[in-house]
Amino acid sequence: MSFLHDLQARLWLVLRPLLAALRSRALMLLPVLLFLPLVLMPPFNQDVAAVLQFSQRWLGGERLYVDLIDINPPLIFILSCLPAWLAEHLGLSLAGAMQICMFGLGFGVWGLCWVLRDRAAEGPVERAVLDLLPGLFVVLAGCDFGQREHLMALGSLPYLFDAARRAEGRSPVSARWIRLGCALLAAVMTALKPHFLAVPALVELFVLVAAPGTLGARLRDPVRFVMASAWLIYVGVVFMVFAPYPDVIVPLARELYLGLGYLSTGAVMLTQRLGVAELLLVPALVLAWRGGGALACALALAGLGAWASAVVQHKGWTYHVLPVLLFALASAGVMAARVLDRLGLVPSARAGQNMAGLLGGMMLLLVAANAETPWRQITYDDSDIADLTRLLREHASGGRVMVLSPLIAPIFPALTEAPATLAQRSMTTWMLQGAYQTCLPDGRLYREPWEMGRAEFYGFRTTAEDLARERPDAALIDTLAGTAICAAPFDFIAYFSRHPLFAEAWTHYQEVAALGRFRFYVRRD
Repeated sequence: MSFLHDLQARLWLVLRPLLAALRSRALMLLPVLLFLPLVLMPPFNQDVAAVLQFSQRWLGGERLYVDLIDINPPLIFILSCLPAWLAEHLGLSLAGAMQICMFGLGFGVWGLCWVLRDRAAEGPVERAVLDLLPGLFVVLAGCDFGQREHLMALGSLPYLFDAARRAEGRSPVSARWIRLGCALLAAVMTALKPHFLAVPALVELFVLVAAPGTLGARLRDPVRFVMASAWLIYVGVVFMVFAPYPDVIVPLARELYLGLGYLSTGAVMLTQRLGVAELLLVPALVLAWRGGGALACALALAGLGAWASAVVQHKGWTYHVLPVLLFALASAGVMAARVLDRLGLVPSARAGQNMAGLLGGMMLLLVAANAETPWRQITYDDSDIADLTRLLREHASGGRVMVLSPLIAPIFPALTEAPATLAQRSMTTWMLQGAYQTCLPDGRLYREPWEMGRAEFYGFRTTAEDLARERPDAALIDTLAGTAICAAPFDFIAYFSRHPLFAEAWTHYQEVAALGRFRFYVRRD
């Protein structure tokens, strides 16, 4: 008993100053605390759920880019193996395991940013804003929590702090290995998509131009060597370890995916979400360049690189826009904090923390006005995802489901929540979408197998083989194929039943429910 009392006393000695610090910073932390429950609430992000299930299947013995077909390069599946492994061995849900990993990354980023800063040289508002910034980068993703763009923005933050010091020529306040570790972390996260390399390219160009010293000394900066080495090693791993990706996936994507459902460059720039981000980014860039300081410049240029990535992807989806918003708002917040400190309007650390909370609240409102959070969480119980989750739990919980649909959502995260496992190799029918963007000239709905291109026939053959081999417990069929509207609707069952393996296997399935555009079938034997 005395041992327990002693342990309690020791814990209280540790927790008391922490609780006191949190209480004194309540207003500063309010934006993070308001968005934190929303990150934990359903629905889990559909793309993250799909990637996690592929990583889970990969760990279970299926082969990436052979049994699991996706256009994403392997790095995101490699990183997703950690939450997938935790879910498997600790009895967690995939969503819960991913949240643990993301919060762990967030704490690590916050710690790295802390040790990279010279806090004594910061004013009270700037110090509080920089203390708050990593937490905002974690939670303001909302419905896009864990997306590749979210990982890139969060993982690049310590690197941007260090880039600002290098641009100013200030001596480092942390060990060299910590600074190079930040560069390595940023290199990994920006390697998730080729487009992300625009972020370090612009930031390093800024450092090269702004840093003092001779050009030779600036060119010999080890940060660039570490980042370039990481990228080259990754390319080598892709070709040597994941040979099916360049040999199989890249030709499929080149044939059918690259032109699929794209907006023009002008159209994507004028979408509402990216347009709002541009209205924030442009003044941030101008003001940062005209005296906002090295950190504000680095953040704004990272936002410009993220904007270029969003435009190149030609879709303007919320997660494409997310890092543009985060970097632009962070740059604006840093500049506002420095102006307040310079004017001497905030004399104390406590007042600086309160002002940082107000600036963070403004960031929260701007993100919420331009994203899906908290609206998707509020309406989740009446959503297609929730309805489909209930249907899958009733008929296919713990089983395998064949899904024929051009959509990721609401298929995911419903399969993850059920839980149920995708039975086929590809997440969606994107190969059919690409093959039938226009109607056939002779009025037929479908090509004959001998007329199909390589990518279309690959999807036609492997889907039939997967149904015959896996004999899934259920099948979810979309009535809208995402193809061109021709003489009659594109019918997945009619299309694939021309393959004898599919036709024979499909005789064992019976429709049991309809949910909006989806028809749900179960195997009868």
